[in-house]
Amino acid sequence: MAPDKAILHQKIIDKLQTIFDPELPVNIYDLGLIYKVDINDNGYVQVTMTLTAPSCPAAQSLPVEVDQKVREVEGVTDVNVMITWTPKWEKSMMSEVAALELGFL
Repeated sequence: MAPDKAILHQKIIDKLQTIFDPELPVNIYDLGLIYKVDINDNGYVQVTMTLTAPSCPAAQSLPVEVDQKVREVEGVTDVNVMITWTPKWEKSMMSEVAALELGFL
């Protein structure tokens, strides 16, 4: 990853860490819901994410919030948020910080 892309990638991660799952006191990045952040040379960002469950109450709002927040990052020209169910989210995908916060460690 080129230096500029690496900086942009980190800014996007920082922004994603401001979005919290409405049912858990942990941000969606540390929760492991963000599978991939791809950035092309023109600043187009594709975020591949999942939800804790297909019936998640935030299924409609979280992808929209991700789209809006990533668009706020300087250097981002466009965003596409893709929801995937493969692999299925599980607790082991959380960061240690999230697991500790939720009492799983």
